[in-house]
Amino acid sequence: MLIVKDVQISHGGREILSGFDLSLSEGEIFALLGQSGSGKSSLLRFIAGLEAAEQGEVMLDDQQLSSQGQHLIAPEHREVGMVFQNYALFPHMSVQQNIAFGINNLSKAEQIDKVSELLQLVDLPGIQAKYPHQLSGGEQQRVALARALAPSPKLLLLDEPFSNLDTLHREQLTHQVRDILKAANISAIFVTHNQSEADTLADNLGTIENKHLTTK
Repeated sequence: MLIVKDVQISHGGREILSGFDLSLSEGEIFALLGQSGSGKSSLLRFIAGLEAAEQGEVMLDDQQLSSQGQHLIAPEHREVGMVFQNYALFPHMSVQQNIAFGINNLSKAEQIDKVSELLQLVDLPGIQAKYPHQLSGGEQQRVALARALAPSPKLLLLDEPFSNLDTLHREQLTHQVRDILKAANISAIFVTHNQSEADTLADNLGTIENKHLTTK
């Protein structure tokens, strides 16, 4: 379903990934671990089309998204969703507006229905009129997840999405996110430092070691 091949990424003249390969099956949740600075977030951003690389290819459902480190398909056309560590919700927009941001091709009525459906999915019904500052950290992260799911992506990338939460909410949300992804049959790559989170959320996991992927 997803093939990432021969990726090389450098930062400030320092090579952090070299000859990196990764493949994902449909509906598979894959956890990616590694030390800070090992290239986990850069890899996600390359797959999403947000960051270039010295070399590397990305294919999603037999469509080539990137080749030789350069992007062939723009981020907004990749059918790839991304959930960031800091949630990245628009503070001046309501929950309804945040989630509907990526589905403005739908009619207003369709957007309202879709947002309502997604809020039910993430167990936050009826909060459309609220703003991010009125929500807890866990609620903000679930809204961010709903926003990423709104365009019905084929692949979801989660970049340490629970790191700003306390232990209790982190554990709860880890289980909830797995259930949501499995219910939607969406493939996902989940970046984390937390082995327990990886074991709970993922079907398979790997670690970046010496610029390459080591699977377990």
